Amino acid sequence: MEKLSSTAVVPQLLRNIIIAVVVFADESLLQISANSKLLEKLRLFLVACFLFFLRSIPSVVSFANSNPTRGYTFTAEKKKLEIGDCASESGIGRAIWQLLSAMNEIPVNSRKYEVVRSLAERLIDENHGQNSLALFDLNRRVLNASFRRTLGRLEAVVEKNRSGPVRSGLNRVVRAAVRAVGDGLASWGGEEAVDQSAETAEKLAAELLWLAEKMSVYGFVDEAVEKWASASNLAWLALWSEPRLQCSMVQISALLFKEAAAGEEKWKEVKTKMLISWLPLLCRASNGADKPVLRSAERAELEKVLEKMVSELEEEEQEQVLSLWLHHYTACSSSDWPDLNGSYVRWCHSSRKLMLLNCDDSQTKSLTN
Repeated sequence: MEKLSSTAVVPQLLRNIIIAVVVFADESLLQISANSKLLEKLRLFLVACFLFFLRSIPSVVSFANSNPTRGYTFTAEKKKLEIGDCASESGIGRAIWQLLSAMNEIPVNSRKYEVVRSLAERLIDENHGQNSLALFDLNRRVLNASFRRTLGRLEAVVEKNRSGPVRSGLNRVVRAAVRAVGDGLASWGGEEAVDQSAETAEKLAAELLWLAEKMSVYGFVDEAVEKWASASNLAWLALWSEPRLQCSMVQISALLFKEAAAGEEKWKEVKTKMLISWLPLLCRASNGADKPVLRSAERAELEKVLEKMVSELEEEEQEQVLSLWLHHYTACSSSDWPDLNGSYVRWCHSSRKLMLLNCDDSQTKSLTN
């Protein structure tokens, strides 16, 4: 493990000190100034001074971080660990991985974003057009690795952006300013700086949908289905996300639900996990910010897919899934989709028959005894 240099440690210490002092001072003044207009004005003045100081930070940071090659070193070994031995042994595999990684970093409103994405798509399509088993496996490994990476980053961003109770608007501004100063000092010390404008949940979700669509077209969507089914924490966080972000997640879920329904018998556990994880979001996010997330035909098709998946589950698993569906379906007054009423009635009938059968068996045994 590499040792931290003094240039990296000192800014980190400054960052921690600034965060502690400013947040503590602001909270203390907030409590004290509740009954004093003079102290409230003093607090506002201090906040204004701090924000003015914040504006001078970028020029200092950019000067201290003027080396254009800082933060980048060519290391084939790192790529090898992320995309697998086979894919990383070839230059084309490493090139596609680098393009997909860069796509995560570049702001979507940048002209370079479309250039990088188009180039990655072109290379992947050309690999697929060669009808080579080796290139098929290379595409599979690289796209699977990119899906895992993007999914992990999406969950981290949604978790970070999760909104909690806000004590005051000004307090939120102060905390945002503190984070900005900390990030500036961190990059000044030579740490890897992430472009926060590019690291948005909506952008990552759209890229995840693009990857899932590519993997579906090329015939190796299995790992994407398994990873999406296991993303239960992201599914829970999605219930309180912005409508536009929910829109992308519903579209990903719709695509992967269809792929899972067409999967093999060994996917029974994966199907159960996917239903439990993502069915609540379908109930609560069937409408986007200004229009339905899915067209009427797509919604009807997905309902049939869900009914088929539920019917393939065991009795207890059906009860678990349908009970979860009923809870979220009835709790959301703005949506009446997906309508699994038919599946629920069929499960009730099956449960009744099973109970009667068990009762008849018990009575028969008691009579024979």
